[in-house]
Amino acid sequence: MKLQVGVKALIKNDQEKYLFMLRTKIMDGEKEACWDIPGGRIEPEEILFDALKREINEETGLSITHDPVLLGAQDIFVPAADLHVVRLTYTLQAEGAANVSDEHQEARWMTLEEAKAFNLDPYLRKLI
Repeated sequence: MKLQVGVKALIKNDQEKYLFMLRTKIMDGEKEACWDIPGGRIEPEEILFDALKREINEETGLSITHDPVLLGAQDIFVPAADLHVVRLTYTLQAEGAANVSDEHQEARWMTLEEAKAFNLDPYLRKLI
C-alpha cells in the first residue's frame, strides 16, 4: 500500500467565517461532489508548512497571515487505489479575495454551523 501525506486548511476570515469549496471531482464512493477545504499532498522533501502555503495559494490565491494550528490528523484508506493518506488539517487565518481553481466549482465563506447543512467531505465533517 502506498503512503501519502496531505495537508488541508480550515481558513478563517476577519468576519469569523471559514472558506469552503465545492469540489469539481466526485471521489470514489460519493454520489455527488462534496464541499471541502483547500489542500493537497505534500511533495517529497517538502516541509509541511511550505506545502500548506503552496496548496492554499494554488487553490485560492490567499496568503497565510498567522501560523497554522493543527486541528486533527486522520487516516484515509483508498483500497481501490491501494493508498493510505495521512491527512493533517490545520486552522489558520488568511487574507485576500478567494479565487476558485479548476479543482473547485465554487468557494463560499460560511460559519461552521452553516457549512454543516451542506454535503461536506466526510473526513471534514468529523473534524468540525
